[in-house]
Amino acid sequence: MLSGWQGWSAAIVATLLTAALVILEITDEAMRRWWSGHALTTDTVSGLLVLLITLLVIDQLVRLRQIQGRARAVGAQAAIILTQAVRASRSVSQAIAKGADQSKRDDAVDEFRTYMMMLLVGAPVLIDEKTSRTFLEQAQIVAAQMARALGVSPRSSADVHLDQAVRGLRDASKPLLQALDPQTQAAVSGDESALAVRSRSRYAKVPTAPESGRLGCRPSWGAMGGWG
Repeated sequence: MLSGWQGWSAAIVATLLTAALVILEITDEAMRRWWSGHALTTDTVSGLLVLLITLLVIDQLVRLRQIQGRARAVGAQAAIILTQAVRASRSVSQAIAKGADQSKRDDAVDEFRTYMMMLLVGAPVLIDEKTSRTFLEQAQIVAAQMARALGVSPRSSADVHLDQAVRGLRDASKPLLQALDPQTQAAVSGDESALAVRSRSRYAKVPTAPESGRLGCRPSWGAMGGWG
């Protein structure tokens, strides 16, 4: 399957070639006599041109449909990787902080291992398109900075480089997350205000009207043994 610009360029060239041959046949009498005298060649060339244009256009339409169909899956995968990257980077920052104990480092190693597993699983989904591939490359940079921070690098510089890599990963994820709903985007970006509004709107109680009774009060058991 050709890439986007290659496919459309080939389709345009084939269309222009076909249009040029048609114009020459209409305007040039010698060309028209030659095509009339070579019926098999004429049918073969015309059939090949029509087939070429059809295949190129169908190829591009199928490609666009695949991209649209995979946009949500790619966005969800990017959101998962970004969330784990932020979580792992925080654990690594806590592990390399001054005075951190061994348990912090063990937690950071576990988070880093989980992040690498997610990266390996999501790589086949993200590697096809340019935008998702850019996100994947940035995610690999984040992984390298985590490994560097947990390794031999000075702690202060490693922490700064890791924060910069995570910010770059957030920027690279923005085009991919556009396919997700706003609530999911808010959850990934850490917009707690948007999540709070959503939570209140979902779980807010609907006020109920008071039960009907005499003078708008609740019905009570009357002295005569009936409801009044």
